[in-house]
Amino acid sequence: MSELDLILLGPPGAGKGTQAARLTEDFGVPHIATGDMLRAARAAKTELGMLAQAFMDRGELVPDHVIIAMLLERLAADDARDGFLLDGFPRTIEQADALGAELEEHDRWLTAALLIDAPDEVVIARISGRRVNPRTGRVYHVEFDPPPQEGRDADGSELVQREDDRAETVRRRLEVYHAQTAPLIAYYDEKGLLWRFDGTLPPDQVHAHIRATLSTVRREEDA
Repeated sequence: MSELDLILLGPPGAGKGTQAARLTEDFGVPHIATGDMLRAARAAKTELGMLAQAFMDRGELVPDHVIIAMLLERLAADDARDGFLLDGFPRTIEQADALGAELEEHDRWLTAALLIDAPDEVVIARISGRRVNPRTGRVYHVEFDPPPQEGRDADGSELVQREDDRAETVRRRLEVYHAQTAPLIAYYDEKGLLWRFDGTLPPDQVHAHIRATLSTVRREEDA
């Protein structure tokens, strides 16, 4: 069976997390979110995790070569033998070049970069409309999934808007995305690896489109 070595791209709020969970179940490949991977390595006190912690303790960014070494270690696990779904890395052209070179050194090549895209105004509306019950963690949306009563949950708890969900915070995150990560769209497009999916569609439709595309590719490669 051919590998499905995938990168997930898209702005915050486009639905990457929802689709990653479904694709992991569909194709049996692990969703590797680099933030989660880094936290797990630090918690487990692995050699690379402690190295990353040392940089963070000094207030420095974890260097690309450390992140890539962690990724290669993670990709050597049995559950990643048939592929992976990488989320959160690369974020820049330089990181993409380094990752591609290291994968080739290990006889692996990217199958595709999956772009789940949505306009800024859609992202801002999606994220800034979230409200959370601080007691239970239950998340509502003022428009798409409103609470039982305005501003309150069924248990009477007052719903709050997290700092990360405020419109001004989302706009800053989008500015960083457009400046640093969006250039990867053209980068992977030029390599013939980019597949675009409309993140404004309902999640079930987005999932069906991605699943059909990947199933076709896997059949073609296995033929």
